[in-house]
This record gives sequence, structure tokens and C-alpha cells, in this order.
Amino acid sequence: MSYTREQIQAAVKSKNYVWFEADNYDVNIVGIRNAAVGKNVTNVFDDYLTVSYKTGGVWQFKIWPITTDPGTKAVKEFHNPNGVARLIPNQYRGSHTIGLHQGKYEALKQQKPLKVWRDKNKDMTFDQTVVEEGIFGINIHRSNPTTESQYVENWSEGCQVFKRAKDFNDFMLICNKAKDFHGNSFTYTLIESKDIV
Repeated sequence: MSYTREQIQAAVKSKNYVWFEADNYDVNIVGIRNAAVGKNVTNVFDDYLTVSYKTGGVWQFKIWPITTDPGTKAVKEFHNPNGVARLIPNQYRGSHTIGLHQGKYEALKQQKPLKVWRDKNKDMTFDQTVVEEGIFGINIHRSNPTTESQYVENWSEGCQVFKRAKDFNDFMLICNKAKDFHGNSFTYTLIESKDIV
């Protein structure tokens, strides 16, 4: 599946979310959750992350495979006593900052409260009844640092995770340029594929 910047922009605006249009890396970071699989745990990178921004007045658009959902291992062996986290679709203004993921490497780190569903019955179907809001370390980071990861497993316990390290590195280059122009605060928007026409 492939999407265009225009489709993402239209979907974001249809929800009355903010779409950033200033020049010089005023980035729109938009995750797309695969609605076709419903609430099933797929354990694969079947979602997307997109970045839309202007340079020199011209729109740029990037799209990469990620997961917006926890994998099998995380669903079965979560560390939070309330259950594994799954980010609720929404626009989270100023939610992330460039910082160290688990103190190890530069990523987008959660800095403001986000809303998640919690699921602790381990039945391989995501529950959407228990809602928690807070700072849980829902970061945007990579999976394997050297190769392409085929399965999510516990790379995500609620984080938005890149399949390929190269894609993640390209994403972070854009974010660092955005920081230079607009400061170290990033809005993350999560929508579903069914929102896109």
C-alpha cells in the first residue's frame, strides 16, 4: 500500500487536526495504523509512518514501514502490571522531543501525556476498553540496529517502531533539521488506514 502527501493531509484535516504548513522542516509526523487487521495481533510491521514538510516552499513527503502496535512477545510478556499499551489514534501536540531511547540512542521520546489502551489478557486480540493517560515511554524508535526486522515481538510495548534502521536514521536526520528551525518539540498524529480516501 502506498499513500500520497495529499491523502495524508486530507485525512488529518478531516479530523480537524492541525496541519503544519510553514517552510523549513515544519514537520507533520503521521502514523497510519492498518485498520484491515482489526484488533488482531499481527506481529509484523504492517503500519506506516509519514513525514510531510516544506523546504524552499516545496512539499517533501516520506513514508516508511513501522508498527504502531505491540508484537506477540510484548502482548504475552508485558512489563506494566496494567497490561501492554497500544496508542489510541489522536493528534498529540508537542508530545515528543529528541532524546535518548532507554538512555541508548537518539530517538523521539515522549515528553507529554498520551492516551493508550491497556490489555492484559494475552489472548492475541487487542482490547479497547481500559484507557490510561500518562507518560509511559511511548517513543518513536527503531528495531534492530543493523538489519531489517521481520517480526515485532517486543520491539514495541506501545512505541511506534521502524522496521529498518536506515529508514529510522533518515527520519532522525529530518527531525534534527526541524529542531534547528522550530525547536525540540514534535507533534505526533496517529490515524487509521480507513481514515484515508
